[in-house]
Amino acid sequence: MASGTETLTAPQRAPAGPPQRPQGRKMVRWFDPFVLLKAGVRSTISTTIGEQADRRLLDALAAPKVEPSDFSVDEAGRPREELWLDFVADLGDGWDSTYAVAQTVSRPTLTLKDETGTTYETRRGEVLVFGGDEVYPEASVKEYEERTVRPWEAAMRGQGPAPHLFAIPGNHDWYDGLVSFMRLFCQGRQSAGWRMHQRRSYFAMKLPHGWWLLGTDMQLESDIDEPQVRYFQELATHMKEEDRIILCLAEPAWLLGQVRPPGERTYLDNNLDFLEQQVLGKKVSVFLTGDIHHYRRHANEEGRQKIIAGGGGAFLHPTHVPRKEASLPDGFTARKTFPSKEESRRLCWRNLGFLGHNPSFGVLTGLLYLLLAWMQVADLSEGGTVAWKLSRVLGAALVNPGVLLLSVMLVLGMVGLADARFGRGRWVAGVLHGVAHLAASLFVFWGAFALTGALLPLGSVPQELLGALLVFAGGFLLGPTLMGVYLLLSLNGFEAHANEAFSALAIPDWKNFLRLRIDREGRLWLYPIGLRRVPRNWKRGETARDPDWVADDKDATPPELIEPPIVIGAVRPSAPRVAGRSSPEYAGPAAP
Repeated sequence: MASGTETLTAPQRAPAGPPQRPQGRKMVRWFDPFVLLKAGVRSTISTTIGEQADRRLLDALAAPKVEPSDFSVDEAGRPREELWLDFVADLGDGWDSTYAVAQTVSRPTLTLKDETGTTYETRRGEVLVFGGDEVYPEASVKEYEERTVRPWEAAMRGQGPAPHLFAIPGNHDWYDGLVSFMRLFCQGRQSAGWRMHQRRSYFAMKLPHGWWLLGTDMQLESDIDEPQVRYFQELATHMKEEDRIILCLAEPAWLLGQVRPPGERTYLDNNLDFLEQQVLGKKVSVFLTGDIHHYRRHANEEGRQKIIAGGGGAFLHPTHVPRKEASLPDGFTARKTFPSKEESRRLCWRNLGFLGHNPSFGVLTGLLYLLLAWMQVADLSEGGTVAWKLSRVLGAALVNPGVLLLSVMLVLGMVGLADARFGRGRWVAGVLHGVAHLAASLFVFWGAFALTGALLPLGSVPQELLGALLVFAGGFLLGPTLMGVYLLLSLNGFEAHANEAFSALAIPDWKNFLRLRIDREGRLWLYPIGLRRVPRNWKRGETARDPDWVADDKDATPPELIEPPIVIGAVRPSAPRVAGRSSPEYAGPAAP
């Protein structure tokens, strides 16, 4: 029998032995030549296959019934008074960023402060929604297991019942034709991290107090297939006139037109109009999406919200483009970004250290500079000696067919790389970038062999070997630096190369996700939660109530509210609309 002075302690884990570190994957290095080549091949193959054979058609035949998951009632069939949900998009990249988000989501409770100092107590969602791009750089069973499943299982272990998980695919999930995605998320597989229910790549959930959450699959070509249309048409017959919708998408149609080259409206944009007007027959109250890896919110006077929350683990995208956001249809205006535009612009300067982030790219440029030098050496002989005057080196380069061909290919490659957002200046940007590399390679070649020629006998093996080594070193250092300068000037000066300039940096910080709550009055609360700096160091959890790993990094920052919660009023058809902002922001009832 326990004495009255005995204290209860949490159960202890078995001794873990010597200190260990998570065996997690590092962030994807998008400028690694092998990653670029492999991702390009996968993208081409998946696009080709997707155009010829749409996996969604087969899945619709395998699961013909339209059966929305009903979370408006509990397991005993009683109406729920409230429900918590979590929305996470663009995860499955590096361990530190992915696990930091997963661990934050998995905590049973989370006390948060907003910028005004107001405190909010939140609970872990009983439902977890993955909003697209669940793995990087490409979909495969191995990549999902190592970059997504392992960190989420480690974070959820010991944190109570696993949440009900629903997922929609993004473009990276489609890179193997959706095979791995369907195997992991749509076959009822259970794990320590979640419980699965969906049978298609899109889904529907009935929530308390007249709310619905729908997840769509627009495939790679922003296309909504006919079985999916019929699915949501039948679903709409179960909705009441005053019911409201939270729509999850893999891409933000409302922003892509501003950050991508100008052109016609995308299929995705048209599909949103079609879903609202022809299929669902009502306006969507809240749009949730990822694909762009930061937090950005737009809203209008009706209280409708368009939120990008793509901070689940992938590298950060810039928020300072577009510099001047154009007005969106239906009166949507920009309300908040995370990080701020000023911070985003400052982060872009890290491209001056491009080599430190992408050393393998330096190997590529080092070999390229060395190849150009090797082609010129034979043309520099003059009367049995070798002339190392700069004018002679330049003249030899201009008459060497191999050098000219490789130079033209390099310049054309840089033109192809140039962002279409340069518009008519794309050729100018590409040619200048290519010529800069050619000039740098010429200078490195001349300097390396002129220096070694002054120290060692001309034409000797040691002189040629040392010269080649110096050329490679010069290309290794100078090539990536020129690329970094090009990306910095392009983004901060011309709003071009937003994806390339920040994917090159692989910034693991500034992560975010959304926590949703439907309260007893039927109001929808949206809590945007951010992590400014994720931990880099971890230690084993000490008790059975801890996740597998806990942060051991004094520089990491705690989770915070990016902005005060956004509140959308309860479903009351006769209630007047309320506009304005307070803390928390009250959006009022959205239009039915």
